[in-house]
Amino acid sequence: MFRLNLKIALRNLWRNKGFSLINIGGLALGLASCMLLLLYISYEFGFDKQFKNYSTTYVAHTNMKANNKVHSWAWTPGLLAPELKEKYAGIVNAARSTYPFEQLISYKDIKIKNRGLFADPSFLKILDYKFLSGNAVSPLKDINSVILTQSLSRKLFANENPVGKIVKLDNKDGLKVEAVIADLPANSSIRFDYIMPWRLNEKKNEWVAKQGWGSNFCLTLVQLQNSNLLDKVNAEVKTIYKTHDGKSNTNELFLHPLSKWHLYDEFENGVTVGGKIGQLKIFFMLAICILLIACVNFMNLSTARSEKRAKEVGVRKAIGSSRKSLIAQFILESTLLSLIGTVVAFTLVEISLPYFNTLLNINLIIQYNDWRYWAVLIGLILFTGLLAGSYPAFYLSSFEPVKVLKGFSFRAGSAISIRKVLVVSQFVFAASLIVCTVVIYQQLNYIKNKPIGYNQGNLIQMAAMGNLMSSKKIDLLKTQLIKSGAAQNVSLLSMNIDEGGNNTSAINWNGKNPNEKVLFNQRGIGYDFIATTGTKMIAGREFSVEFSGDSNKVLINEAAVKIMGLKNPVGTVIDYDESKSTIIGVMKDFVAESPYQKVAPMIFNRIYKDEGGVILIRLNETQNISTSLAQIDALVKAINPDYPVDRKFVSDSFEEKFQNEKLLGTLSNWFGGFAIFISCLGLLGLALFMAEQRKKEISIRKVLGASTSNILTLLNKDFIKLVAIANLIAFPLAYIIINKWLSGYEYRISVSALPFIVAISLSVIIAILTVSVQSVKVAKANPVDALKYE
Repeated sequence: MFRLNLKIALRNLWRNKGFSLINIGGLALGLASCMLLLLYISYEFGFDKQFKNYSTTYVAHTNMKANNKVHSWAWTPGLLAPELKEKYAGIVNAARSTYPFEQLISYKDIKIKNRGLFADPSFLKILDYKFLSGNAVSPLKDINSVILTQSLSRKLFANENPVGKIVKLDNKDGLKVEAVIADLPANSSIRFDYIMPWRLNEKKNEWVAKQGWGSNFCLTLVQLQNSNLLDKVNAEVKTIYKTHDGKSNTNELFLHPLSKWHLYDEFENGVTVGGKIGQLKIFFMLAICILLIACVNFMNLSTARSEKRAKEVGVRKAIGSSRKSLIAQFILESTLLSLIGTVVAFTLVEISLPYFNTLLNINLIIQYNDWRYWAVLIGLILFTGLLAGSYPAFYLSSFEPVKVLKGFSFRAGSAISIRKVLVVSQFVFAASLIVCTVVIYQQLNYIKNKPIGYNQGNLIQMAAMGNLMSSKKIDLLKTQLIKSGAAQNVSLLSMNIDEGGNNTSAINWNGKNPNEKVLFNQRGIGYDFIATTGTKMIAGREFSVEFSGDSNKVLINEAAVKIMGLKNPVGTVIDYDESKSTIIGVMKDFVAESPYQKVAPMIFNRIYKDEGGVILIRLNETQNISTSLAQIDALVKAINPDYPVDRKFVSDSFEEKFQNEKLLGTLSNWFGGFAIFISCLGLLGLALFMAEQRKKEISIRKVLGASTSNILTLLNKDFIKLVAIANLIAFPLAYIIINKWLSGYEYRISVSALPFIVAISLSVIIAILTVSVQSVKVAKANPVDALKYE
């Protein structure tokens, strides 16, 4: 029986090639979209789950109450890891590390600026990276050792065995290559190219070993005996800061699962409230909805051919076929179509993956050797086949043979109304997606065009490394850059202008509530900072070479003035880092961290020592940019020959802050377009069905004098009504969704009528164009062909 049904199914598909191509195309596009989105979702959910003990590994977080809210971050004191490991029974292991930073590492004449970190030996026990060669038993014991990843090893040593060879860090420290580990998976939160002992960090930076419990500067990983101990351990370690640093330190500690670190990285009042998981939920719903739309499209196209299949059903029933066997036949046909659609979808996915990977800046691949992938794929095929074929199977198998063979006629009710409901459902999703996409782009453009407080155009930032760590060399570079005409102004900043971090609450002033913590962003700046960045002074002055006694002077921003409640800030003496400092100026607020949040209070001190940091260069606007960049590279290389020139435009760095929203908008655009296209196929199916049913009516109207435009209006009117109903249902749903999404931003647009106007206009135009393809054909048909048998 199965072979017979399969043969009949293949004959039907071959006999109706046009119908089969449309149906397979719709299913393939829906399945390909679904597969791509599920691949991406699987990649994101796999973050930090490559390690054997990931389920019992946690990242220590600090809760700090300041500025009338609780700040949560994965920065902890260096004293924390040893304390946790020694004194808490449920903790198997604890390790501290720095966050990855870029530093020059070299071997002979090969010099590469790559990401490295310092870590305890137990770091490699908690995160069990795969050792390819070298010491895997007791790594990082030797203070002058380094472990390389395979990629960095190949860059430095080609095919040589690197173990035992000496590389140089920052052209100074000689480090012995102790081992080589496999490259880190792309979906790892902690990404580095080499790893060094924590003791070397303490040797190179003396301040590291001197930091107490009030200084949060490192990452701490904790491994528990089992995950059930989390609540118990969190309760025990909550007040660890107060225990060791006195009642004045009200910070609280908690452990956050490593497996949730990437997806659940947003906190509110010390409790996780989500993060990227929200975006993934949207993509998952998008994947399911696109697949459902493809299934609905299949149903509509299948039932649109019901008159042609009716006599087949009648004959088969007359010669003894049961309804059960007919249902099996139609389900088999839909599953076969689903299978063929999947093969086509595979091709589409493989073709589109390179573009998709470039768009997301990741490397998604189809895991053909993973049984789970095939299990999901088979599940998708069966789900699509059963869902898409269920309605046509039950509907077509319900025809009564006597009525069908005497003369086919439809019941005016259920079948047609269900098809309309399905089409409306498709366009509800399409309209909602259009509204959401327009709002995403409005919000993104609003944030990107919102004043950021400084001029990022033609502004370059460059890490001060090697010889440029010297203030004398920086002064020399500044003089040469301005003299050459490449730069208008040059200044210094302690870190990238668009980078977060470096906070302090060690600031007090007259009138401050002693029980309240205020968190300030802390930056060191050089001379000519205002002219270089294009920001403004609101009051007072900036640091200037004319004033040599600015060692105990500071600047603050407008947000700091507001939170401190200072009426006349210039001249106010404050306690800053256990010394008295005088405010000499107030700087205009500028965005240094998230452009979506309000600017935080900031305090600026003068960079005096050879601390390095970031060199800011304002290009000369009267000179060709390429010429200026070439001059900058040559001058920097001449002063700092041992280091590669590492410069980038601030505008490019700032653009990276919008990556998530751009990704959401782009994917919504692409997959929304696919959803709308598949919906149009569903609408075309309904148009085919309606035109077939009204063929005689239209012919009579033409005989009685109706024009082509009258017929088109008659046929399109019903579909426009369906699209209008779909929009009426979609608008409240879309409004709820976009309001919830926008609530995550302090700076956000007000929802206007524009997205809804765009949605209804696009959907109506698309519907009219889709239906008119069939309507014009019917309206121009010869009425004799439809009426000659009457």
